[in-house]
Amino acid sequence: MDMAASNSGTPLRILMELRPAFGGHAGIPQATRLLFRSLAMLEGVCVEGLLQSGEKVLSRGLPPSARRVGRLSADQKVNRLGRVVIAIEQGVWDKNVNATGQTIVMALKHLIGGKQILTRFDAALFQDFVWRRLFSRTLPPEDFEVIMRAAFRVASIPWFAMHICALVTRRLGYPLYPRLDTRDFDVMIAETPYPGTVAKTTKLVIHYHDAIPMLMPHTISDRRFHQAFHYRALRKNVESGAWFVCVSDATRQDLLSVFPQAESRSITIRNMVSHEYFAENSNPAHIAEIIKTRWNTSIKPPLDPALKRVLFGSAIIGEEPEYLLIVSTIEPRKNHISLLTAWERLRLDKFPNLKLILVGALGWHHESIIRRFRPWLERAEVFLLEDVLASELRVLYRHARATVCPSFGEGFDYSGVEAMRSAGAVAASDIPVHREIFGNAAEYFNPYSVEAIAHSIERVIDPEDPSRRNELAINGARISAQYTQDAILPMWRSFLATGSLTNV
Repeated sequence: MDMAASNSGTPLRILMELRPAFGGHAGIPQATRLLFRSLAMLEGVCVEGLLQSGEKVLSRGLPPSARRVGRLSADQKVNRLGRVVIAIEQGVWDKNVNATGQTIVMALKHLIGGKQILTRFDAALFQDFVWRRLFSRTLPPEDFEVIMRAAFRVASIPWFAMHICALVTRRLGYPLYPRLDTRDFDVMIAETPYPGTVAKTTKLVIHYHDAIPMLMPHTISDRRFHQAFHYRALRKNVESGAWFVCVSDATRQDLLSVFPQAESRSITIRNMVSHEYFAENSNPAHIAEIIKTRWNTSIKPPLDPALKRVLFGSAIIGEEPEYLLIVSTIEPRKNHISLLTAWERLRLDKFPNLKLILVGALGWHHESIIRRFRPWLERAEVFLLEDVLASELRVLYRHARATVCPSFGEGFDYSGVEAMRSAGAVAASDIPVHREIFGNAAEYFNPYSVEAIAHSIERVIDPEDPSRRNELAINGARISAQYTQDAILPMWRSFLATGSLTNV
């Protein structure tokens, strides 16, 4: 499995899980898209994407063998692949009925040595679906051809059912994780602990983002299942000899605090930032239009006529915008409430015109957070935006008085790095991963202290002393350069080329 083998004409064959790419804009979905794109550009590597749903049974794609594919007519191929697309897009299947049936089938198949066959998906026939559904939320159009040159496989069985199979059979004495037929691949890269086993000739690599489901289970959704899924699958991956590529040293230390036996099979390769974030001289007048077009309509508050004129008029945020920015899913772990309270204090004490812009999807337990924000949303002093394009986010980062990263726990934190790449200034919670990733390019604060948050933000945005903000922006340009594709991809190349994957 040495990439040096490519000199003999045999590329390293990699299967990469793409399930997270069906999700949102940021976080693990973004990391998945960026890594797949980058690996697809490596010489000596042949990467294929694994299409699998979290909760839906997918139709079978084309047969794995070229000989059997050749027996199908053109219309039969299109019909088969079209049914895969439809299965991905259809509603969630009934967990109570179908999960049970799928679990029984998988357990029985596993007991008799059966495998989950991975069928083929031809992206050339469904380019619009592959691009818009999986990649367009992170990658620019210039990457279209790179993605379409890649091949794809289909796992019909749902990821959710694979977890259930192990949890149910564990109660019967031994957890059974389905086997994937990965004999065509040297390496499989999974973006989270993977609830399955691979062929003996395939090395499993877990791209490990964070241990939050184990170490901060009170902050996750569907806590009982999420924690169990993560822990049990991770334990199986460790026991089976998988490698772990952690997105930060802090994440690696969290992993080793639970599974110290994985130390020799774990390394740190940090996430890469999208090349769509860079410093540019954008017009701050565009911010008003971004707010109007990206306003989150799902919680849009009722507005009286006078406020509507403000909201949809040119004075929505002023010609010289004065605002704080947070880019994050709306959920308790991200610490929006403390930031809101600190922002209220800043407005009262010294910055009466300071506004607050939130960019992010509504996550778990967001209701109480939104209730706290609603009075300010109704007054058009706080703006909650969704589906913001990278080009628009670049403008918001550039002109924010500060981008604030206040969360209690992270695995990497893209928003701070993106802000730095866009010539913005960052204030962040003083947690190990922020210290590691942001270095001296952030103003740090205790995330549990509203007073500390307000004080740190004031240091960054004080118009009477812009030196600190300028210093952070300069440091940010240097620090964030460490997370570009040019800096990170060679680390993946080295990891895959050294042959270390075979020395387990």
